[in-house]
Amino acid sequence: MTSRIFDIAIIGGGVNGTGIARDAAGRGLSVYLAEKSDLASATSSASTKLIHGGLRYLEQYDFKLVRDALKEREVLLAMAPHIISPLRFVLPHNKGLRPAWMIRIGLFLYDHLGGREYLPGSYAVDLKADDAGHSLNDTFIKGFEYSDCRVDDSRLVVLSAQDAKEKGADIRTRTEVISATKLTDYWEIETDNLITGEKQTIWANILVNASGPWVNEIISKAIGRDNSYAIRLVKGSHIVVPKIFDHDRAYIFQNQDRRIIFAIPYQDEYTLIGTTDLDFQGDPAAVKITDQEIDYLCSAASEYFINPVSNDQVVWSYSGVRPLFDDGVSAAQETTRDYQLEVLGRTNEPALMNVYGGKLTSYRHLAEVALTKLSPWLPRNTGKWTKSSHLPGGDFPMDGFQAFFSSLQIAYPSLPEKMLRRLALQFGTRIHKVLGERKTTDDLGQCFGGNLYQFEVEYLIEHEWAITAEDILWRRTKTGLSFTDNQIAALSDWLKTCNA
Repeated sequence: MTSRIFDIAIIGGGVNGTGIARDAAGRGLSVYLAEKSDLASATSSASTKLIHGGLRYLEQYDFKLVRDALKEREVLLAMAPHIISPLRFVLPHNKGLRPAWMIRIGLFLYDHLGGREYLPGSYAVDLKADDAGHSLNDTFIKGFEYSDCRVDDSRLVVLSAQDAKEKGADIRTRTEVISATKLTDYWEIETDNLITGEKQTIWANILVNASGPWVNEIISKAIGRDNSYAIRLVKGSHIVVPKIFDHDRAYIFQNQDRRIIFAIPYQDEYTLIGTTDLDFQGDPAAVKITDQEIDYLCSAASEYFINPVSNDQVVWSYSGVRPLFDDGVSAAQETTRDYQLEVLGRTNEPALMNVYGGKLTSYRHLAEVALTKLSPWLPRNTGKWTKSSHLPGGDFPMDGFQAFFSSLQIAYPSLPEKMLRRLALQFGTRIHKVLGERKTTDDLGQCFGGNLYQFEVEYLIEHEWAITAEDILWRRTKTGLSFTDNQIAALSDWLKTCNA
């Protein structure tokens, strides 16, 4: 058994937990983070993979949420231009739903609420003349186009954790918090490593509960307190199908039920369609898409695309449970996506912070606000720093990816372009550390499938907490889409030998 007193201990290795860990470690605070599974293993890897203001929230008059998120788009784009990139969205006008004037007003607000500087604004689109109209039914003759960003959500989490570790944080995956007891001067926290069985006791002045859909379960079972707030668990599911359209823009479609879905270019050869919004009960770790959800997404997309989307086209699907702050509204899709930070404890005793809700887009700002709220319990005055920072590998201009990639093609002329591009998007400038002196495919070690080689897997194990094939194929990379069942099994067997 080992022991140590930390300034902050965090439960949860999703986007909010790792964001708080990174911000705190960068301020010189001692940080411990425990995640019972893998980083981004739940809600944070099951998003629509967007950094966006949330155009539909304007209709709910949630102007603060939209404004705050819009302000963060370009901050995050500058922070991680390898895993975040601008994306234009085409909104076909459906005459039977929202009127054109309403959409124009909404897009005007969307353009101006957040102080946009880099991303281009919105404008009308003639779908009869524009390439974006070629994939759509003939009934859609005009539409609108606007800007947001896409993100590799799980890598946003992993890179935040990596940066936190490099700044001194102690990041423990596959580590469950068994109990957290509030003593006179600190929290006493008992943990269990679910792989090795090692028990550990650590102490912390502040305990942050950022366990996502398990937030109230941690409060009641591990901490032993009554819950202050109700959360609403809302399930969101997505499907991936072979590429439906050839251009590089995404679509946002209005549905008859007043909801919207996205159709987004994904991994070059596919289209990502989602999301659903359904109330959820049960274990969030066991969430799966239903046949009814697949039917809904296919039917909603088929209302717009000239070639209908059918269930048998689905090559992959995923679901996640959003832990939303329950504001008492009637419909799941209307529940606020804003966050609530609950702080318990007087300034002369250990503090507890419970994190409710939040979005990928707001994670950096949430962490900053969290540390401001916790400042009375911190050992020293600490300054904000993340707004002008870079995540690992993101230290190049937000519009500089193509120039960066061209330099890589010169440095590694013998490596396949498709693989090099994937590595550049995944690791950014850290690609040189990952590749080292390897210049040809003969230098890369065993090929497990697609363009995933041994050198990369070893790096992910050593530097990014990867343990299983699922960690590697779906969260550290997205190469799982190109793997057969036999290749997945072979990778799993290799990892078991490696970890033995």
